[in-house]
Amino acid sequence: MNNPGTPTFDQLRIFLTIVDTGSFAAAGRKLNRAVSVISYGIANLEAQLGVLLFEREGTRKPQLTIAGRALLAEARSIAHGMDGLRAKVKGLLDGLEAEVNLAVDVMLPAERLGKVLRAFAKEFPTVQLRLHAEALGAIVAMVLDRGAVIGISGPLSAGVEGIESMSAGLVPMVPVAAPDHPLGRMEAIAPGAGRDYTQLVLTDRSRFTEGRDFSVASPKTWRLADLGAKHALLREGIGWGNMPLPMIEADLVAGTLVRLAMPDHPGGTYRFSGIWRRDTPPGPAASWLIEQFVALGADDRETAGMSDV
Repeated sequence: MNNPGTPTFDQLRIFLTIVDTGSFAAAGRKLNRAVSVISYGIANLEAQLGVLLFEREGTRKPQLTIAGRALLAEARSIAHGMDGLRAKVKGLLDGLEAEVNLAVDVMLPAERLGKVLRAFAKEFPTVQLRLHAEALGAIVAMVLDRGAVIGISGPLSAGVEGIESMSAGLVPMVPVAAPDHPLGRMEAIAPGAGRDYTQLVLTDRSRFTEGRDFSVASPKTWRLADLGAKHALLREGIGWGNMPLPMIEADLVAGTLVRLAMPDHPGGTYRFSGIWRRDTPPGPAASWLIEQFVALGADDRETAGMSDV
């Protein structure tokens, strides 16, 4: 009966680095080790497991064998678990943070943000806060690039490698225009009518939104990186667009904006998640912030529809 040995975490890290970088040499550069050390580490790992992990003959780049492919997911799982363990211990050793960098989606209702941060100031008077308001994929980009330790992100954080998340509620999105806009004057809007008018669309410069559009119905668009500017231009009658309902409720009451009953573009929901890097879990103060946003989000009433931007 064949019993494989127990590989070291360092051997598994070498294995995963070769897979991720595509070669022994590139893995050596990333890990700051000689290629011979990388090769020796893989040879020892294969000897421990009793299987070949890479095809080395007839190919310029190492290719995973069937056994290598079969073991890859398990190796990643072990690495993620080890990263989480080390990061958790670091947080315990470091204690309470001196400062928390928080990135929030501009769609997050201001009242909700203010309620959480007001409570945070009382709970952690010694912890400084740096707040970044960003749009779309910029929140997850900031967290991945360590510009923020935690974020309250929209749906673009879903499935991003290296990111952990918790559901943190939602906000209804509705199409609106000024009352003197052609769409705003229509009692009944025909399907496809939105295509005839300029749509104001929120955008950002992150790599997660490059080449992608979200809830864009018209070929005529103005693209803005600032939700406040979009709000102002909607009120000026320059175009129509989707807005988070809490931000424009006062406009709907005052009549400075009207909700558009568009049969093919009714709006929907924009879902939030509290996010952080898997290898850098939040400390006590940042964890408290995430928990507050999650708790408030649990009170949101679920509504039908897809995420709109």
